[in-house]
Amino acid sequence: MGRTTTGWINGLVGVLIFSGSLPATRVAVADFDPVFLTVARAAIAGVLGLAMLMAFRQAWPRRGDLVSLAIVSLGVVIGFPLLTALALRHVTSAHSMVFIGLLPMATALFGVLRGGERPRPAFWLFSGLGSVLVVGFALSQGLAAAPIGDALMLAAIVACGLGYAEGARLSRRLGGWQVISWALVLSLPATAVAALLLMPSSFAAVEAPAWAGLAYVSLFSMLIGFVFWYRGLAQGGIAAVGQLQLLQPFFGLALAATLLGEAVTPQMLASTLAVILCVVGARRFAAPPPLTQVENAR
Repeated sequence: MGRTTTGWINGLVGVLIFSGSLPATRVAVADFDPVFLTVARAAIAGVLGLAMLMAFRQAWPRRGDLVSLAIVSLGVVIGFPLLTALALRHVTSAHSMVFIGLLPMATALFGVLRGGERPRPAFWLFSGLGSVLVVGFALSQGLAAAPIGDALMLAAIVACGLGYAEGARLSRRLGGWQVISWALVLSLPATAVAALLLMPSSFAAVEAPAWAGLAYVSLFSMLIGFVFWYRGLAQGGIAAVGQLQLLQPFFGLALAATLLGEAVTPQMLASTLAVILCVVGARRFAAPPPLTQVENAR
């Protein structure tokens, strides 16, 4: 199996894990303050990341890596979780899926700016078409507008796209799980102190679903998902593998159908097929990542 194909498989696993993030966050913010949820999930994952780094005796990152790790921390450890948690106080998780359709484009753009990738023009055609299909499908479901929530989600997409691209660029040398672990550890002093300061005086009112949501976003969304995702982006290319995010809204709907008994309509199946074709087209016309860098991806 080629490195590029392995990268797509790792990326797909990452997308499947991330598909549950927004629903889990939506459940968690019902009982937890959004800011506390953000710092708590990062602190929990940071402790786990530190334990992994110590257990496998990983070398400290270079001084020149600290800026990139800070960008990753601000983008995906703090920025995206906080902004989406705040947004989900104003919009539903289904509504937020509209904006996830824009994330592949944001990731690809930052992949060009920060990762040095140069996809062919046809790539942008398939990427743009896929984004339009996802957004159009979501809007066709009759989602209500919420200006504050929408603005927060747009900001979250920008932060996440930058964090994805920067982390993938660094993963080519450090490795996927090492990058997210170091980013979490870098922010751990601040997130741990903030979590202690913002901790509610009593957890008596917090119900089991909120605890389950916190557990999911701390363990899977904040750590395990990135192990696969950054590895996939580094191996298969930031712009190319990033297009797999176009499938995330449909995976979310599939989870809803499986867990909540919601109907899967012919429109959903047709839209999913069209988006898959766009992902295939984007992969075909995406330039591979620089070989000298990919060879070091672990």
